[in-house]
Amino acid sequence: RAMRIEPFLKWPGGKRWLVNRYADLFPTRFTRYVEPFVGGGAVYFKLAPTKALLADSNAELINAYRCIKTHATEIETRLSSLHRRHNSKLYYAIRAERPELQLERAVRFVYMNRTCFNGLYRVNRAGQFNVPMGSKTEVEYAPGFLAEVGKRLRTATLRVADFEFVINEARRGDFLFVDPPYTVMHNNNNFTKYNSHLFSWADQIRLAASVKRAAARGAKLILSNADHESVRALYRGFGEHLTVDRTTVLAAGASHRCATTEFLVSTV
Repeated sequence: RAMRIEPFLKWPGGKRWLVNRYADLFPTRFTRYVEPFVGGGAVYFKLAPTKALLADSNAELINAYRCIKTHATEIETRLSSLHRRHNSKLYYAIRAERPELQLERAVRFVYMNRTCFNGLYRVNRAGQFNVPMGSKTEVEYAPGFLAEVGKRLRTATLRVADFEFVINEARRGDFLFVDPPYTVMHNNNNFTKYNSHLFSWADQIRLAASVKRAAARGAKLILSNADHESVRALYRGFGEHLTVDRTTVLAAGASHRCATTEFLVSTV
């Protein structure tokens, strides 16, 4: 078995809890793993597939994956240097930078993710990252960790793409894990800000249609979404419907973190 690797990013809405607590829901045999909203990649790293297509509409995120795939050791060295110098002044100076080189962009992205508030990724209308500094001060990783992540990513295809194009490629033998931003009907402010784009209710409808087409082609899938009647209605009569418990971790204070549920659709 491949060495176990945790995600190298903190990602709001990440699925580490799901794949750890509900591991038995996931298939163990498939030809290729396909994920159109990769985010922190918790399910990918847990399942350790030998072949994968990982995609996201966030170009900075995919650039970070690509650079770790090819230049993990150099990124590790750069992050260690930033770790020694990390403070508020450095954080805001780096946040204000607009590097053009892919490697520089990747280092900045990971540094921001490690040190910003709650690992959020948020940009303003001009596309500028604007999350304030958080309380975490750990910038560097354990020696060799990113190199192992890079090794794992060697067999993965990484793509910046809209989810529909990616899901349209899923075929028989593929396992598709779909974890979109959680938009519900009548509320376009609920978990919809995804990168610099709004993930709208129209996108939820488009997603449901593309997932059903993939299943008709023979792909196996698990979809995670908001546990809301409007979302459930999109998948009525399709797959097995499950409700899973989780704890919200995005609340500002620990006292506000509470148990909640998410909706899963499975054809596994």
